[in-house]
Amino acid sequence: MNIDIIIPSQHLPITESFFMGDASHAADRAARAYLFAEERARRSANTIRRHNADLAVFARYLLAVGLPPVPVDAAGVVLLATSAEPWAGMSWGMVKGFAAWMLTEGYAMASVNARLATVRLYASWAAQAGMLPAEMVVLIKGVKGYAHRDAHNLDAARPITRIGAKKATFHVLSRDQVRRLKVQPDTPQGRRDGVLLHLLLDHGLRCGEVARLQAGSIDPERGTMTFYRPKVYKTQTHTLTPGTQAALVAYLGKDVPLTGSLLWASRKSGHLTTSGMSERAITSRVAELGRGLGIAQLSAHDLRHTWATLAARAGTPVDRLQDAGGWNSPVMALRYLEAAAIANTGVRGFHDEA
Repeated sequence: MNIDIIIPSQHLPITESFFMGDASHAADRAARAYLFAEERARRSANTIRRHNADLAVFARYLLAVGLPPVPVDAAGVVLLATSAEPWAGMSWGMVKGFAAWMLTEGYAMASVNARLATVRLYASWAAQAGMLPAEMVVLIKGVKGYAHRDAHNLDAARPITRIGAKKATFHVLSRDQVRRLKVQPDTPQGRRDGVLLHLLLDHGLRCGEVARLQAGSIDPERGTMTFYRPKVYKTQTHTLTPGTQAALVAYLGKDVPLTGSLLWASRKSGHLTTSGMSERAITSRVAELGRGLGIAQLSAHDLRHTWATLAARAGTPVDRLQDAGGWNSPVMALRYLEAAAIANTGVRGFHDEA
């Protein structure tokens, strides 16, 4: 359709005005969808999974207080996560009520804070897309989580402080438990488990990092391992500990080839398959090995936590612990430094100069 050039004082014919209005609405919808897609593309896959889960809980809350169900897409993801339109009409009261509802339902304080942060973030995207007024977003951003002292007081006053199977605290294994756990049978599965446990306990790898390891990540001649840490977007090289080297020598080339996935999955019979272990399989296997030592709910992250705690106790400097653990900030490494029995041990002051 040909449209003449129009000077500001002229108007489009009514039919063409309608066409332009429809086109602008379509363009706005596309831009809103693109904004969410672009922002989500900036985040890691793990972050997106957490956001999806957080917003699914938010959708359950909205349903619980009498609002219509939030639609989901073909993948089962609530549209609050992928589109700006469902955020239209969202209010400060809804978000504040969400915080109170989670406390009543017994969610852990860390989960409450994380989910509120997700809601605040997506509400800000919806505002950029024009679905929420700026003043409402300011109010929603004012719905903060709970500080440590507030959380302690609130937990003391409510009967349920955590729902689900996730543990409130990590297991920190003793050195004796670490030694016993590393001793595995001289079988294909046992040798594989020995490598798995050394990677977690001697190198502090995350579960996902272990699952991604390839046999080619290991350099036997140099005694090193090079691997990618997707959570912090880093490729690092570790010198293998003697125990890890011994476990790899017993396993590589004998039970698995020198190419492909490093850790192969196993059947119930104990025989190895030709496919790599998934994160879920690693989690399940560590839990089973923990039960063998009488430790309930042992996880791969417990072993990483144990590695960091024992390294800190041995006097590892914070900067070295941060680098070896693959953290971007020293804050995480500092969590593993325990308080001294005498609070001012090692503190020097002007009185030492006399």
